[in-house]
Amino acid sequence: MILAAAAREYSHEMISSSWALFAIGAVSASLLMVALWALAVRLGDASHVDVGWAYGIGGVALLYVILADGSAANRLLVAVLAGIWSVRLGTYLLVNRIIGKPEDGRYQELRRRWAPHVNRAFFLFFQAQAGFVAVFSLPFLFVALHDGDISWLAWAGAALALASIVLVSLADRQLAAWRGDPANKGRTCRGGLWSWSRHPNYFFEWLHWVAWAVIALSAPYGWLAIVVPVFLLILLFKVTGIPETEAQSLRSRGDDYRRYQQEVSVFVPLPPRRRAAA
Repeated sequence: MILAAAAREYSHEMISSSWALFAIGAVSASLLMVALWALAVRLGDASHVDVGWAYGIGGVALLYVILADGSAANRLLVAVLAGIWSVRLGTYLLVNRIIGKPEDGRYQELRRRWAPHVNRAFFLFFQAQAGFVAVFSLPFLFVALHDGDISWLAWAGAALALASIVLVSLADRQLAAWRGDPANKGRTCRGGLWSWSRHPNYFFEWLHWVAWAVIALSAPYGWLAIVVPVFLLILLFKVTGIPETEAQSLRSRGDDYRRYQQEVSVFVPLPPRRRAAA
């Protein structure tokens, strides 16, 4: 009797409004980025914004799992898949870009462009990242609020999401192994998935969000989750993804990277092109 009453009381505290949940997630993301901006000002290093973005999305997903009134199965699906993705990416970025590393070259370039108003510009940049966290949390919100069973379409999307996480992890390991060999210094990685795509990590990351759009299709208004992979594609090709990464690669590796651009697909993994003999 006591347990039943407690369960009923807990269910009354759950949130059924998508707008209320989204507002909670957005405010939480904004506060997180304020704290990270303050840390960036103190350290003179903005690289940890990427780690905050990855962990932040996972944290907002966890808020939805705790607060949403969807079925236990759907909330568990969000907790497991979002948790795996967030912990893997956030930890990878923390180990490979933060601990013992100088500020990422992309942010050094932004720091140069935005002088002398660097701190103000980075505050706006960090708040934009908070907005991205809120947008990328949309699939988790819709699924966590869904009170129905997990459909076969959602299971298919979950399988695709897991496969994408495995493949982006493989791409990261291949790149790390290449960079770990001193003989490869100043040369572009051309092994494994990197011989088929110049940005296989970006491609499989994008595919992961396509999978979440598929998972969300079974939920009410879940079709709106398609904005996430579309938005990510725009970011990757027009904003901070591929253009900045390739500009940095050209600055550091010059002609070697130009040859790589001529021979390897920019995004979708495809068989490499062979240059004609001179």
